[in-house]
Amino acid sequence: MPSIDKVAWLHVVDGKLLAARSAGKDTWYLPGGKREEGESDVETLVREIAEELSVTLDPASAQLAGTWEAQAHGKADGVVVRMTCYTAKYTGELKPSSEIESFGWLAHADRDQVSATVQLILDDLHAQGKLV
Repeated sequence: MPSIDKVAWLHVVDGKLLAARSAGKDTWYLPGGKREEGESDVETLVREIAEELSVTLDPASAQLAGTWEAQAHGKADGVVVRMTCYTAKYTGELKPSSEIESFGWLAHADRDQVSATVQLILDDLHAQGKLV
């Protein structure tokens, strides 16, 4: 089965999860992206978050939060996204950049605005009492 391997940042503040939206898209997703050749998960995460949100993640603070898999949004049936997520501290001011048009804060009630993979993450965070 074809799959898309992604690394993403889980950043929850006041019971809401940071999410981003690309220009021209209507679906929110978690900041992060695909590895470049030879990159570790944390190296990918640090690079992608700097590119997308203009902040610097502290690699030493990165903690694996989990891995989720579901049907890839907007792809052919059977194409799965495997999203490995980390928490991490950051410095700087969150600002959309690169292909990111905006960012926002999602509660569990916003699950209809995200991909199937992010729905699973929202469900798990809500069940753990981390999301409103």
